[in-house]
Amino acid sequence: MTAANTPPLTERQWSPGFNPWLIALSVMLATFMEVLDTSIANVALPHIAGNLSATTDEATWVLTSYLVSNAIVLPATGWLGVRFGRKRFLLTCIALFSAASAMCGAAPSLGALIAARVLQGAAGGALQPISQSILLESFPPAKRGVAMAAFSLGVVVAPIIGPTLGGWITDHYTWRWIFYINLPVGVFAFYLCQLFIEDPPYLIAARKAAARIDYIGFSLMAIGLATLQIILDKGQRDDWFAAPWIRWATLICVVAMVCFIIWELLEKEPIVNLRALKDRNFAVGTALVTLLGVVLYSTITLQPLFMQDLMGYTAFWSGVALSPRGIGAIISVFFVGRVIGVLDSRKLITCGFILVAYSSFLLSRLNLQISIFNVAWPNIVMGLGMGLIFVPLATLTMADLPNEQMGNATGIFNLMRNIGGSFGISVVTTILARGAQAHQTYIAAHFTPYNPAFQHYFLKLKSLFALHGTSSHSAHKAVLSLYGLAVQQATLLAYMDAFRLLAFCSLVCVPAALALKKLRFRKAPPAGVH
Repeated sequence: MTAANTPPLTERQWSPGFNPWLIALSVMLATFMEVLDTSIANVALPHIAGNLSATTDEATWVLTSYLVSNAIVLPATGWLGVRFGRKRFLLTCIALFSAASAMCGAAPSLGALIAARVLQGAAGGALQPISQSILLESFPPAKRGVAMAAFSLGVVVAPIIGPTLGGWITDHYTWRWIFYINLPVGVFAFYLCQLFIEDPPYLIAARKAAARIDYIGFSLMAIGLATLQIILDKGQRDDWFAAPWIRWATLICVVAMVCFIIWELLEKEPIVNLRALKDRNFAVGTALVTLLGVVLYSTITLQPLFMQDLMGYTAFWSGVALSPRGIGAIISVFFVGRVIGVLDSRKLITCGFILVAYSSFLLSRLNLQISIFNVAWPNIVMGLGMGLIFVPLATLTMADLPNEQMGNATGIFNLMRNIGGSFGISVVTTILARGAQAHQTYIAAHFTPYNPAFQHYFLKLKSLFALHGTSSHSAHKAVLSLYGLAVQQATLLAYMDAFRLLAFCSLVCVPAALALKKLRFRKAPPAGVH
C-alpha cells in the first residue's frame, strides 16, 4: 500500500494501547455503580422521609430528580464526549458522581438531598453510554459480543441487586450508607479509567473540528424529557389527565419533542444525531430495547410490591426473592459470550423474549399460598431470557454503525431503555390501582344474601366471632373480614393482569427481533494497516 492511497488514521481499524479486558473492568465498575443507584434507594424511601421530616410522597422526588437529570444527559453523551474529550468527560462524571453520592449521604434536609441527586443523576447519565461505546470500540467486531456480555452483567444484574442491598443496609445501618458505598468504588473506577482509557484518533480529530454548541436543541430536549419523566412518575398519583397540570405538561412535552426532532434533523451539528435511525438494525434495536426496558423495570417494581403488600415480606426478603434473576442472567451471559460468534444472534434474542414471556406468564399464576421458592423459578427463567436478549441485541443494534457514531448511538439506546422503564412502571402501577378497584367492584357485587357461597362463609365467620366476643358485633366483623379478603383477592387479580400484559409485550418483540439484519463480521485488515 503506497502513501498516496493509505487511509488516514481515523478511517483505519484502531486498537487501544492496553488489553481490552482491563478497559472493560475499568468502565464496568463505573457502570455498575451508576445502575445500582437507580434502584437501591427505592426501598429506603420511608426511612429517608422519616429521618428528614418529610412525607413519603415528598421523598419520591429523591427518585424523580435523579431520573429527570439522568434522562437529559443520556442522549447528549456522544456530543459532550466529542466536545470536551471522552476520557476527560468520563473522569469528570465519575468524580462528580462520587462527590454527589457523598453529598447525598450527608444531606441535612430533603431539599439538599434532592439537589445532590440532581447532580448525581446528571453525572451518572453519561456513564452507561460512554462505557458501552468504549467497549464496542476497544474490542474488534468479532469479539464485541463478548464485550457486551461483560457490560450486561452490570446493566442487568445491578438493578436486581439494588433493592436487596438497599434493604439490608437500611435495616442494619442507615439509609445514608446506600450512598456512601459509592465512594470507594468511584475512587477505584477513577484510578483505573485514568490508567487505561484513551481517546481514539477520530475523537481527537472531531474535537478539534467541533464548532458551536447546539443550545436550541439541548434546551428543547431538556424541556421535553424533563416534563415526560415528571408526567410518568407523578401521573397515577394525580389521576393522569384529570389533573390540569398533567394536560399542560403533556402539551409542553409534545411541542418540545416535535420541535426537537425537526430541529435536530435540520441542524448541521446536532447535539443528538437522529439520522442514525436510518440504519435498520439501530432503529429496530432501539424499539426492542424500549420494550425490554418496559418489562425489566416493571417486573423489578411489581414483584417486591407483591411480596410486601400481599405476602407480608420485609423489604430485604422481597429483594432476596428477586435475586435469583441475577443468577439466571449471569448463566446466560456466560453462555452467550461463548456462542455469539457461532449462533445467529437473532435466534438468541427470539429465545430470550420467549423465555421472558414465559416467566411473566408464570408470575401471573402466583397466588397467596406460595413460598419464596415458587417465586425463584420464574425469576431464574427471566434472568436467562434477559441475558439472551441484552448481549446480542446491543451487538446487532450497533453492528453497522461507524465508530464515529458509537457515542451518539449508545446515548439514544440507553435513553430509550430508561424511558421504556419509566413508561412501564407508570402503566403497571396504574393497572394495579385501577384494576384492583375494578376487580373489587366485581367481587363486592356478589356480597348479597342471595349468593349461597357468600352466605355460607358469612354464617361461619359470624359464628366464629360470636364464640370469641359479643354476638351483637359478630355480623359486622364477619362482613369486614369478608371485605378484607375481597380487597386482597382484587389486588391479586390486578397483579395477574399486569404480569399478563408484560408477557404479551415480550411476545410482540419476537417477530420484531427477526426483522434485524444478520450480523456479518468484516474481515480483519492486513497486518500492515495497523
